[in-house]
Amino acid sequence: MRYTPAGIAMMTATLSHASQQVEAGISRQVELELPAIAAGQMAQQLERAELGKAFRFHGFMARKNRNSKSLIFHLTDFETIS
Repeated sequence: MRYTPAGIAMMTATLSHASQQVEAGISRQVELELPAIAAGQMAQQLERAELGKAFRFHGFMARKNRNSKSLIFHLTDFETIS
């Protein structure tokens, strides 16, 4: 966890996903890793989250910075799933 000069908590993470999906009637294995960032109270909650558990994340995609073509997922909420 780090803090901005304004004192806002920031935390980066890498989210991993693996599932089987059907596309055009064909089953396929889907795996991906997605860079993510959480700010403020969400960063503090993410820091307390147990590694290796399954979660459902909510948020939005945005450029990493104004001049970047890379995307990062901004977390706005998450919950544990079974």
